[in-house]
Amino acid sequence: MEGDIAANLAAVRSRIEAAARAADRALHGVALVAVSKTHPRETVREALTAGHRIFGENRVQEAQAKYPMLREEYPDLKLHLIGPLQTNKVRDALAIFDVVESVDRLRLAHALAKEMDHSGRRPPCLIEVNTGEEVQKSGVVPAEVDGFIAECRDRLELPIVGLMCVPPIDEEPAPYFALLREIARRNELAVLSMGMSADFEKAIRFGATHVRVGTAIFGARGNTIMSQG
Repeated sequence: MEGDIAANLAAVRSRIEAAARAADRALHGVALVAVSKTHPRETVREALTAGHRIFGENRVQEAQAKYPMLREEYPDLKLHLIGPLQTNKVRDALAIFDVVESVDRLRLAHALAKEMDHSGRRPPCLIEVNTGEEVQKSGVVPAEVDGFIAECRDRLELPIVGLMCVPPIDEEPAPYFALLREIARRNELAVLSMGMSADFEKAIRFGATHVRVGTAIFGARGNTIMSQG
């Protein structure tokens, strides 16, 4: 299994580099977030042993169960929250995650600002945009996102560095990647988290700085969450 994960990581990195070259982008301009949701600590350790350091989790509780021990062994690992965050989990999330990718509503933004002021811990945050305006998905709809960014960044003084999206699953993702890129451009945001196992090469063509890949590295999961890889 360890060899499989190391080989899978190498294959994904090679594909990222090829996509970056094809898009005339710097090879270091795309970070791979290995989505480890539902996979056990030992599986994550295999990826760490293979040299990978950036991981994504959907749930605070699962991250708390897996990562403190791993962080003792690998203090340079970085953990991204890529799933929905409940306001009552904000304190725990800020304590364990290095990046919060799923700021998706004003109530959560206020809770994050309050806890950051209290704890002094201010991990970079991304605003989740519901680019397809799907009712079953979280995220700020495109028509409201400029105002939401301004509220978070200017009034609440959250460390907003970029945007994240999950395009509709059965549609061509390119228009949604292009939309996220345009929102980031006009709001002067540098980070774009978009692209998963099935479409990360296309996301790189549209400017992704972070791609969230789970299945192509770790194999199939027991269940699927939409903000996953």
